[in-house]
Amino acid sequence: MKIKALNIKVGDRIIAYCNNKMQICTVKRILDNQSNVTLSVFTSEHYRSSVLRVIRFQGDALVDLVG
Repeated sequence: MKIKALNIKVGDRIIAYCNNKMQICTVKRILDNQSNVTLSVFTSEHYRSSVLRVIRFQGDALVDLVG
C-alpha cells in the first residue's frame, strides 16, 4: 500500500532505499515534517542488530507501507 510521506507515523514499516539497497525500515522518530519529511529509521526488525539511519522524502512523495 502506498501513502504520502507526510502521513507516515512512528512505528510504521516502510520500504525505502537505505544502505545502497531497497529494504524494510521501521520508523523510530520523525525529525522534520514540513515540506520535506526526515525520518530516523531502524533497518532491521531486530533492534539489537539493526542500524539507525536517516531518510528524507519530499512531502508529496508516495512511500510503500508494509502491511
